Amino acid sequence: MTNPTDGQQAGIFYGWRIVAAVFIILTFCSGLGFYNHTVMLQALSTERSFPITATSTAVSIFFITAGVSGLLVARLIEWFDIRVTLVGGGLLAGLSLAVIGRVGSLFELYAMYILFGIGFSASGLLPGTTLVTRWFRKRRALALATASTGLSLGGVLITPLSADFIGSVGIARATPWLGAIYILGTVPVSMLFIRAFPSDLGIGMDGEDEPQTKEYQQGLPFGSAMGNRFFWGMALSYIFVMLAQVGGIAHQFGLLSEQLSTGQAASALAVLPIFSIIGRLTGGWIVDRISIRAFTTGMMLAQCLALLILALGNGPWVLLFGLAFFGVTVGNLLMLQPLLIAEAFGLLHYPRIYSVSNLLTTVGVAVGPALMGWIYTLEATYRWSYLAASAAGLLSLIIFIYAGPVGQQVADVDGDVKSVVHR
Repeated sequence: MTNPTDGQQAGIFYGWRIVAAVFIILTFCSGLGFYNHTVMLQALSTERSFPITATSTAVSIFFITAGVSGLLVARLIEWFDIRVTLVGGGLLAGLSLAVIGRVGSLFELYAMYILFGIGFSASGLLPGTTLVTRWFRKRRALALATASTGLSLGGVLITPLSADFIGSVGIARATPWLGAIYILGTVPVSMLFIRAFPSDLGIGMDGEDEPQTKEYQQGLPFGSAMGNRFFWGMALSYIFVMLAQVGGIAHQFGLLSEQLSTGQAASALAVLPIFSIIGRLTGGWIVDRISIRAFTTGMMLAQCLALLILALGNGPWVLLFGLAFFGVTVGNLLMLQPLLIAEAFGLLHYPRIYSVSNLLTTVGVAVGPALMGWIYTLEATYRWSYLAASAAGLLSLIIFIYAGPVGQQVADVDGDVKSVVHR
């Protein structure tokens, strides 16, 4: 029998251990399964003789697969203990990553990237944000901000080490070790520390003495959410948020190289992830205290202005300021998407609703870098590319404002609407 005090050992709410576990999992997922693609893309081309177009296509297949498979992952999270999804996803991602460096044909390459994308989806942001929203209500923003900081830390710490390792021993010898590291960074943590609900330890959300299982049964049913104006306004706005954001991140080295030396540009790449971490942690503290809609609107406007500064800026200090400003918005806007969904639609079908929104944002992720690169080829300068990204950011702001207030219609499992809340 579960001891109710298990969730409050030494006066620390067990939910913060969940946050720490998700932080670690996302660090390895992002470091080896998101930011690492640029390293592997080049290595597969130079060492395994795949055309750069083929390796680029493989990366696109990875992201598309991750988005689509998220729909199934969301159902698995609702049907089974979330540890089943995390452990299965970690094993699948690690094993497929281990094989990628040794594939000999395009069919094998694409097949491994499909499996990698499925595993990444099952062991990454979707189950991670689901866990945090289940454990926290009052301090959900700070908890999500802390946990999702692992996304940035993976790019800062894990990816450079992976790049050095691949450069030293070659991709064929490196990927089995990288796959093993992915598994070790996700599976043991999931098995030892993850618990699906606070009620599993005999406590409630935020460490309340009594489990509130009714909390997990409240919110809009999936079908009702899919017909909700705010959902589609928010989801459509995030397509343009991610178009501007991912495009701006992907081409920052090219932009910096127009005005800085190669060494200076390489050093400046650390500015964005550092301020992304600072911005996310600060934003998590702020958004728990003000309207989430107002804060999101402010961050969308700030992203538009940051990209405008990068487009029109002249001189190293202006560019560095623009990157720092941009980094603050990157950290916060990534955090705000799951927060908005939990706030608006509750926990009843959160994984399924978030998976649809995340799939739609994949469009922006895929289009942003390609669109900005195409504009660059036309104008031979990144000024117009970043002006286009800023315009996309402005469009996201307009659409989000039109979506209306974050209104939560809380329904129980029978579908009866209990209350309506607006923020």
